[in-house]
Amino acid sequence: MSNFNSDDLKPFADLARSFAARELAGKVAEHDRYPFGEFYEDVLKKIYEVGFLNAALPVELGGAGFGISALCEILMNLSEADASPAGIIFTQALSQKILMAAEAGKLMVTLSAGDTAVNTGLIAFPIYANPASTDTLPVAQNIGGDYTLTGRIELLALGNLARQAIIPARTGQGPGFSFFLVDIDGKGAEKSEPVFTLGFHACPAVDVTFQGASVQLVGEENAGPVYFKQVQPQMNAAAVAISSGILRGTYSEALAYAQRREQGGRPIVQWSEVAMMLADLSIKADVAAMCVCQSCLELEQKQSGYESRVCAAALHVSALACEATVDGVQILGGYGYMKDYGQEKRYRDARMVQALLGSVPIKKLAMIRRISEIDTNSI
Repeated sequence: MSNFNSDDLKPFADLARSFAARELAGKVAEHDRYPFGEFYEDVLKKIYEVGFLNAALPVELGGAGFGISALCEILMNLSEADASPAGIIFTQALSQKILMAAEAGKLMVTLSAGDTAVNTGLIAFPIYANPASTDTLPVAQNIGGDYTLTGRIELLALGNLARQAIIPARTGQGPGFSFFLVDIDGKGAEKSEPVFTLGFHACPAVDVTFQGASVQLVGEENAGPVYFKQVQPQMNAAAVAISSGILRGTYSEALAYAQRREQGGRPIVQWSEVAMMLADLSIKADVAAMCVCQSCLELEQKQSGYESRVCAAALHVSALACEATVDGVQILGGYGYMKDYGQEKRYRDARMVQALLGSVPIKKLAMIRRISEIDTNSI
């Protein structure tokens, strides 16, 4: 797809928008109670049935073959209502893209088939870390061609819902690492209770400890950095889409409230201070949407330095979303801190998105190093 705004993408946007209106709107506070309340298994099953979980997979591997632009449309429109389901889809897409980068197509077909209402082909992944910048990865030992895994992974997204996980691990000395497919319900793997994170409650994560768990090598040994680097720009664009959706939802909620809330005999939208805050939210929402569009265009054209530009978009839009959600809470006054309106959840979710694929300082350092390498090589 050559144009993010093309009519070809409208069906995906419409599908995600109608799904959000039907399954998410008005239920955000209820879904956000997990892990202290029920998990929305029925919604997850419907996410699987409409094809969102396999949106990033090519048709020959049992997916819909949507492409990154359509995936971003889906994530953006879902996140406007509730970013947690977008977090589930993001995790699934990242796992699938790692497997595709490793040319593990046959394995992908097997894993993508769901067998229960909850385990709808889900593949867990530690989405809040960059394995290339993590010093505490588990260690995999090769004994006669069979690998076993020992160590700990924290915040394994979907770890309590999925049976299989993609785990980065060291196989020797040095900076390299490998990806392994692990049965996290099997022998040698012990999962914690769901971790109560700041946001994304309905995209749950667990800590997992491995003690000699049998694992399957994905792709080539020590090729993990190559695979992760290959998929990182696409997933950065997906993160931009989630932040953009959160920002747009923040603005829409704030505007609707300001139009109906009266103070001093008139709607507060007519008060200049509130109007200026709403104008700032509108500007940030439009800039974020443009960054999604440009990120997808950069991925299609792949001109020199596109990886850094997409990473910059992810960093910038996530920062905008964090700023905007503060104002979104303030415009609603005391109601902004209540779960009923969703603004406080957007505030929390925006900060979880910032942590996708690693912390902000680590991502900034990696970006400037990449830029420096490009400049050096061009001399």
